[in-house]
Amino acid sequence: MAIILGDNQYGKAENRVVRIYRDSARHEIRDLNVSTALRGPFQPAYLEGNQTNVLPTDTQKNTAFAFAKSKGVEAIEAFGLELARHFVHDVDPVEGARIEIEEYAWERAVVDGVEHDHTWLRKGQEIRTAAITVDASGEYVVGGLKDLVLLKSTGSEFAGFLTDEYTTLQETHDRVMATSLVAQWRFTSTDVDWDDVYAGIKRIMVKEFATLQSLALQQTLWHMGRAVLEAYPFIAEVKLKAPNKHHFVVDLSPFELENPGEVFIAADRPYGLIEATVLRDDAPPAGDAWRISAGLA
Repeated sequence: MAIILGDNQYGKAENRVVRIYRDSARHEIRDLNVSTALRGPFQPAYLEGNQTNVLPTDTQKNTAFAFAKSKGVEAIEAFGLELARHFVHDVDPVEGARIEIEEYAWERAVVDGVEHDHTWLRKGQEIRTAAITVDASGEYVVGGLKDLVLLKSTGSEFAGFLTDEYTTLQETHDRVMATSLVAQWRFTSTDVDWDDVYAGIKRIMVKEFATLQSLALQQTLWHMGRAVLEAYPFIAEVKLKAPNKHHFVVDLSPFELENPGEVFIAADRPYGLIEATVLRDDAPPAGDAWRISAGLA
């Protein structure tokens, strides 16, 4: 028997990069959390402590900040591609790079009915994500979002399920359905209007959640993913993860009150966790597109 070193990568996780544009009186802001990971012939660093081939993680951090200035931060997918291409094409002996980015959204403060030029409020909706991989096999971009909290007060059912001696759940044809959605989608092109596509995908997913008479959260995820693929031919697959944020009707009968689906207790755990991948049957190979580093995107 031999013991060998398997897959490995190293980098700098969670660099908090805030880029403010001051080119005019009306400033702009992009707020990112950037993680880098490099792949290549780094076995000597693990096996012998030999750092000859190792670009320090501190250097990777510095590169992210320098690129925020020199390259600018528009769409996070484009920024990630700039970083990954630099590490692979300009730094020997790097053979592959993985960049994971979270973006935190801000909206302008409104003062006396007018948007303020240089003050923002943190938006409390979803976090946009991007994961970019560049290596010898190609360039892979995965867009996404997480923590998109959705709830609808009707239009959801759950009935006809398998039962056994341990089943206590009652069937329902009218329930609250809520989730904190995580979605990722793999592009087959890098010639994309990233911001426009992101906004469009979010609109599609919210519409499907809202308008489908859902017989199960599984069915809702299928419709979300299928609708995205139908709208964007340059997306190969969509991965979805949705915790079922249960809302249970409270029994108010001890207080001589009726409760026809109006007062609920929101249970944070345990929860059902529903996951699905929706993809084209002719989707090109994913390569290392889904091989995570920090796991943030």
